[in-house]
Amino acid sequence: QVQLVESGGGLVQAGGSLRLSCANSGRTSGYAMAWFRQAPGKEREFVATITWTGGRTIYADSVKGRFTVSRDKAKNTMYLQMNSLKPEDTAVYYCALSLELLTTRALEYDYWGQGTQVTVSS
Repeated sequence: QVQLVESGGGLVQAGGSLRLSCANSGRTSGYAMAWFRQAPGKEREFVATITWTGGRTIYADSVKGRFTVSRDKAKNTMYLQMNSLKPEDTAVYYCALSLELLTTRALEYDYWGQGTQVTVSS
């Protein structure tokens, strides 16, 4: 089974940084993990993904050069380092796990966390 728990969200000023964590307490590590986000009134959008074994990454264009996804296999935890934050980054951030694919499509992820709020003030 898989249980994903996000942490690290909060309120930060524009230009600041936050680091999100996603801990997987289950015994299945899956093929890839990802971060998605959803702002009020908007659809959930892809942010970044990483393969669990090889560490291959894909980023959304909107976060390239500012966000870095990483994982610690020993801790069974994925991270999202967010720098140079902008007000438009404000959203609930969700982590997700795919058992078989490296993908940017939310529908293809098998497990989801509950989300953590990130608010960037201008």
